[in-house]
Formats: sequence, C-alpha cells, structure tokens
Amino acid sequence: MKIVCRCEDITYEDVVEAIRKGYTDMESLKRKLNFGMGPCRGRICIPLIMRILAKELGKKIEEIEYPSERPPLTPLPIGIFAAGEDFEEEG
Repeated sequence: MKIVCRCEDITYEDVVEAIRKGYTDMESLKRKLNFGMGPCRGRICIPLIMRILAKELGKKIEEIEYPSERPPLTPLPIGIFAAGEDFEEEG
C-alpha cells in the first residue's frame, strides 16, 4: 500500500480507483477523496495525485489543471489562534 496523502490517509489505490470510477479531473478527485485539506494543505499530495491522474488518463502533467484553493469563509487574525481566544462572529 502506497500512501500519497499522509494527512488524509489516502493511498495510491484509492486515487486510481476513483479515477476509474469517473473522477477524471483534480476538482472532482479532491471532492471525492478530500486530499489537500490536511495540515500540509496539499503541498505533498497534490503534485503526486496530479502525476497519477496524468498517467491514468494518458496525458502529460502539463495538461492536468491544478485544483482551486478556497480561503476560509471568514478570515481570522492569527493572534486568535496564538492567544487561544474564542472567536465570536460579528453580525
């Protein structure tokens, strides 16, 4: 078993299986497998999964589109995390 995403415990086999079930772009794969959501934010797994997808589809890596990144809905000041304060949404 080859792990491609340590944060979410996703294996090479998981990725190949999802591709063969029809998840043939990075966006749909990301939604199916939930990679890129852990502490590393995809720095390790996204390039690996892009290579697996290219290989499975018979494409060049340059033809695979990088998945979109979504910032948090409400940006928070870093001081909240450092101080351990509770966050209350305004409004």
